[in-house]
Amino acid sequence: MKLKNVADVLVLGAGPAALCIAAELVQHGLDVQAIASKSPLEPWPNTYGIWASELESLNMQELLKYRWNDTVSFFGDGLSKNGNNCTNHFLDYGLFNSINFQEALLDRCNGLSWQLETVKNIDFSVRETVVICTSGKKYVARLVIDASGYKTPFIRRPKHDQIAKQAAYGVVGKFSSAPVKKNRFVLMDFRSDHLNANELEEPPSFLYAMDLGDGSYFVEETSLACAPPISFESLKARLNLRLSNKGIRIDEIFHEEHCLFPMNLPLPYRDQPLLAFGGSASMVHPASGYLVGSLLRRAPSLASEIAKVIKKDPLMPTSQIARRGWKTLWTSELIQRHRLYQFGLQRLMSFDETLLRSFFDTFFKLPKKDWFGYLTNTLPLPRLFIVMLKLFYIAPSKVRLGMIGFLINKREKI
Repeated sequence: MKLKNVADVLVLGAGPAALCIAAELVQHGLDVQAIASKSPLEPWPNTYGIWASELESLNMQELLKYRWNDTVSFFGDGLSKNGNNCTNHFLDYGLFNSINFQEALLDRCNGLSWQLETVKNIDFSVRETVVICTSGKKYVARLVIDASGYKTPFIRRPKHDQIAKQAAYGVVGKFSSAPVKKNRFVLMDFRSDHLNANELEEPPSFLYAMDLGDGSYFVEETSLACAPPISFESLKARLNLRLSNKGIRIDEIFHEEHCLFPMNLPLPYRDQPLLAFGGSASMVHPASGYLVGSLLRRAPSLASEIAKVIKKDPLMPTSQIARRGWKTLWTSELIQRHRLYQFGLQRLMSFDETLLRSFFDTFFKLPKKDWFGYLTNTLPLPRLFIVMLKLFYIAPSKVRLGMIGFLINKREKI
């Protein structure tokens, strides 16, 4: 017998993670409620990119607004012809149509309405969870899923003194001349010919850029991961310096983008009665920063498990439902893969600009299925071990030493 006046699941948040899991739960016929401080109809502030084959595997490629098959990176120094050679990835990349993506998820929520509230506290009893809002209102559910983002104060996790964050500052606009070739997508441009000797000693950043057509481009200066993170002001200055060095000026700005998210956030404690999803659950890929593909792949299995246990036993304690959810979200294999990626990130954070360029030049010499699987967290654990060993084997000696921790420089902080 269903508990009276108690929802099956209450979802916190209104971003991509919250909409992904809420939609899947609704599709399983559960009684779902949702709370967020912002409306789910409010446009998302950032752009979301993804390798097209990730969406094709989910039959969702129609959600792409832009798609490029000329996908490249630059890992040279930019000071010679050889230093300006590009690495071709031979794999399509795309940008979501954010409006269509948001609407598609909302459609799957079947009219679910969000309560615009700010959560003050969450209380737990044996078979229900009470969410108390600053308005004084209370919402009760058998299970609460926090999908409100990595800043949530409600998910417990181990402390970490140095949270490394990826930061990016970008501009969508028109330029005095093309910052990237027609119909091209640039994943990473590490060329550093615009920097002086002192600037080369600073934490590296790269250009992420693409031709949007109609004379418009998206260019973004991005740092991999730093603790503390590179400021938006510094990234903006670096972007302008990179462009001006090529004689390019920004003529018109349609949109400015600011991105900041943790790359090495510890996994949550998985014995807590509050479940999480998305950034709240540390689902950001520690090595690549990718998240959306993981949300789309992992939401169905999590929702299926929650629906199964709630329908099977209407009186199952909240803590047991949450525990089943945590075990589904973070299987032992996914936990081990996450730890390997975090190890890799820690090593990369110790690399200087030259070593980082050499590492990525080597990384993209791996077979496409291997580097793609590594970046998207789709390699089975045994294969991931093999790929990491293969990368070590083919890497130059200095990169090898850096990978095992014998080359430590002043930038390493974790």
